Amino acid sequence: GHHTYVNHIEEAHAMLDAARSGLELAHAPKDAPIGFAGYSQGGGAAAAAAELASDYAPELDLKGAYVGAPPADLVQVADRIDGGLYAAFLLYAMAGQLAAYDVDPATHLNETGLTALAGAAETCMVGSLAYAHLDSATLTHTGQDFPELVRSDAELAGILAEQRIGAPGRRPDVPVMIAHSVTDDVIPYRTGRDLGRRWCAEGARVRFDPLLTPTHVGGHVASLPRMGAFLDATLADRWTADSCGWF
Repeated sequence: GHHTYVNHIEEAHAMLDAARSGLELAHAPKDAPIGFAGYSQGGGAAAAAAELASDYAPELDLKGAYVGAPPADLVQVADRIDGGLYAAFLLYAMAGQLAAYDVDPATHLNETGLTALAGAAETCMVGSLAYAHLDSATLTHTGQDFPELVRSDAELAGILAEQRIGAPGRRPDVPVMIAHSVTDDVIPYRTGRDLGRRWCAEGARVRFDPLLTPTHVGGHVASLPRMGAFLDATLADRWTADSCGWF
């Protein structure tokens, strides 16, 4: 079936299962210290895995997680990329969420939309440029663009609310670092900042690093040295900064 793209429960389980498998393949003890790291969609996976680790994989000795530019609120992401260079990501996300919740795409999409959805499902990064600047309003039965549709349709709004990372009562039990460029052109800066604030409100230890390097890709490059230093510290049980109350 379709890859359940940006479904935070699915990607959390995938990352936690990968950790289990990695330890087994390395012939390492099951309680060997581990850390999670990801950027963009991978940042969402790392964030979700950190939230769900204690429930889904309590045997893992998770020490910390680096979360780069996470798509923690998919409605905010849709607002940013609809009709832009990365519009194909909306099709990926639509296909992934509808598949995860067993919703027939024809409920919301017209023939043009179904064709676009099927085509996007067979593409990767380079092929996704074929959908750049796509007008999502031409794909729906109602003539609404995707951001309007997911706000007005109760079923879709409920799905995306459930997929929001950092919901009340959920937080990582280990130190986390969130890094996000203030000029991110794919995932809004406030999406990562607001995730950090939600986690802080739940009592998590959060280091938040705003980055000045332009664009989504630039933010990734700038964050790599910080990521390495943070994970080195957490894996060695050294102190890490807590930014809660300061961002």
